[in-house]
This record gives sequence, structure tokens and C-alpha cells, in this order.
Amino acid sequence: MSSGFTSQIPNAARGRGARSNATGRYETQVREAFDDGWTGDDDGPGQIQTTLTAEKARVIISHNDSPDVGFSASINPYRGCEHGCIYCYARPAHAYMGLSPGLDFESKLFFKPEAAKLLEAELSKPRYKPEFIHIGGNTDPYQPQERSLRVTRGVIEVLVRFRHAFTVITKSALILRDVDLLAEAAAEGLARVAVSITTLDRKLARSMEPRAATPQRRLDAVRGLSAAGVPVSVMFAPCIPGLNDHEMEAVLEQAAEAGASGAGYVALRLPMEIKDLFREWLESDHPDRARRVMSLVRQMRGGKDYDPEWRQRMRGGGPVADLMAARFKAAQRKFGLDRPWEPLSMEKFRVPPKAGDQIDLFGT
Repeated sequence: MSSGFTSQIPNAARGRGARSNATGRYETQVREAFDDGWTGDDDGPGQIQTTLTAEKARVIISHNDSPDVGFSASINPYRGCEHGCIYCYARPAHAYMGLSPGLDFESKLFFKPEAAKLLEAELSKPRYKPEFIHIGGNTDPYQPQERSLRVTRGVIEVLVRFRHAFTVITKSALILRDVDLLAEAAAEGLARVAVSITTLDRKLARSMEPRAATPQRRLDAVRGLSAAGVPVSVMFAPCIPGLNDHEMEAVLEQAAEAGASGAGYVALRLPMEIKDLFREWLESDHPDRARRVMSLVRQMRGGKDYDPEWRQRMRGGGPVADLMAARFKAAQRKFGLDRPWEPLSMEKFRVPPKAGDQIDLFGT
């Protein structure tokens, strides 16, 4: 019998987003922390160490049939994310690992060391039919551990070698490390990048996304990618009414000035455990706005914290959601971020020859 726990952290863990570590919903036992009188007011915040576990995956390309996300094939080099964004919609998936969507999600990480090898094998299958692959649809492919693990870079190297179309989304300036590969693919019409910028306020960003790049570094990433010829868009996601929604126009304006050529947004989503984690964080870090923010969220979700219906979950409904959508469209037009994308090329895909293949006999 496995045992989980629910632990309310008395002081915010240093550099982490979640304020608790609630038991995963599939666990059969629950532990609950309580005050035994020994914890004093002068006890400082704890330091939670990040652990990394290699995951033995059998396949690397995942498929979905959602009408909301804009892609059906994706690669996620990591499970969990050290960025610690409190609103992250991927948090509930950590429960499948017997872990908490709270602090475990941002401190107990899994990576796929064989990702590039698995991808090469899948792309080489005779029956493989190319469709563009989205990298990072679940957790960020450029979170801090990628600097040394280089799993994402290995995946992109394979895609470039096979001349396979792909897109990437991140909120990390580390993506500039791979601008050589991205620029090569973009020159062939094979790559696009989206950079997520939720706020220009450093204090809010540090609280809401504690280990992600600062807003300025993300704008620098937009600028560097654009200068290298990589088509880049900005994602204002999530848009949180009463907290960061007032920054929508400013984020799009600065992104356009940095070279972005497209934009998108997603309204705050609070499925499963995220609703409790987000409320805890609001009451801890923004107590003056907590009730107002949650009231506006519920106005967008039919009186509930979340509505999972297709075509509603990304935008919401009602007057608050309608105003958000109207403001976004107006800002898109104003800053020239509403131009249609050129479709990524699927015709250039080819399986590169291996040493010993017949083609090598002719020196081609």
C-alpha cells in the first residue's frame, strides 16, 4: 500500500511556487501536517532540493485529439517542471506518478534520456507520416535542468536532420542556446517558436513563476530568435482577470517591438488540484486581491472554478471573457500581431541515409 501526504508548508518554500504538497488523488493513504507547537515564528522558509529521475519511455511522440490546442503530435522531454508556475495545467499529471501536483511537481522531475534515439527510430519507420510536432505542450522543454541534460537539444537535432517540421513553446531564455538549429530549420520553413510572457512585473513574475526567466530575459529571447530569422510569437498565457489581465496590451506591444510576429492568449484554467493550489497561493501572496480574482474567474466559468468543456476551457464565457477576447483582438491588430502564419512544410521530410546504406556506394 502506497502512502501519500498532504503537507501545508508553514513558510513558503524558498524559490517554489506551490504552498502545499497535497496527496496525489490516486493514493490510498493521506498524511496531514499539524502544528505541534515546536515551529516558531522565526523559522525561515525551507529549501527543497530538486531530484531528477531518468524515465525509460517506449515511445516519444504523444498524440491527442483535442480541438483546442492546435496540434495533435507532441514531444515532452520532461515530466514536472522546476519553473514552479503556480497556474501550470500540467500539475495534475504528477498524481499519475504517485506524487503531489504541489511541491513534488516542481521538485521531483523526470527526464527522458533516450528521447533523441526513440525519435529517430519512430521517424525512420516506413509507415511514418509526417505532421508537425509540438515540443513542450505539457511542461517546459527549456527548464533549468536542460542546460546540462540537453534532452531537448537532442530532439531538435534529430528533427533538423530529418527536415521535419516542429514548433516549440517556452518561457526560458535558454532557447537561445539552440538558435543555430532553430534558424537552420526556420530557413527551410520548418520551425516556429512561441515565448510565453505573462507579466512585465518582476515581482509578480517571481511570485507566480519563481524559477522561470525574468520578463526581460523572455523579451530578449524573442529579440534573439527574431534576429536569427526564426518566426516567433508571444503567448499571454494565462490571462488572469484581476491580476495580470491589465498588462495584456503592454506585453503585446513590447513583444512586437522585440520582433514577435504573432500572438495568442489563454484564460486561466484551474482543473483538478490546481484550483486549491492557486487559491492557496493567492491568499498567501496576494491576499488583497484573492477574493476579487476568484470572483472574476468564476464569472468566466459559469459560477465554477473551472469548466472543462471543449472550446470553452481555453477562453471561458460571459461578459468578463468576452471583454478579454475583444481587448486581445484589438491589441493584436494595433501591434501587427494578427498576420496569418505561413504553413510549415511537410514535403521536405526525408529519412537521412545511414552508413552502409546502398546510397553510400555511389558517393551521394
